[in-house]
Amino acid sequence: MGAGVASDSDEPMMDINTTPLIDVMLVLLIMFIITIPIQSHAVEIDLPVNDPNQPAPPVDPVKNKVVIMPDGLVLWNNSPVDGPTLQTLLERSITMTPMPELHLQPHPEARYSVVDEVLAITKRANVTAMGFVGNEAYGTAF
Repeated sequence: MGAGVASDSDEPMMDINTTPLIDVMLVLLIMFIITIPIQSHAVEIDLPVNDPNQPAPPVDPVKNKVVIMPDGLVLWNNSPVDGPTLQTLLERSITMTPMPELHLQPHPEARYSVVDEVLAITKRANVTAMGFVGNEAYGTAF
């Protein structure tokens, strides 16, 4: 609030009380912030379409091999698969008796994020008979 000092002169006070102006400006600023629309960013991606005519890669009752290529391609018994298809194949393989072994062979130059994603899919499918193969390729990779 504006406080003035009493003076002996009868001259009018020349100072403007800016408190109401600041209050109005703050109210307008808050109203402006509230009325700004929320920014929503959308990323459009083309999702793969499952072709019903193409048969799913077979599940071998003895062992299945998952190979991760340097370009991020995941192969199930030499057939390219995506994440949901790999999940389905792994779930189908664990229902077999005896459970087939899963051989995971990441290429030495494969991206770790793709290998990590495949390992996460394997863990979610509750695969217990799994092993890494082709580890001798890593001796020359470094």
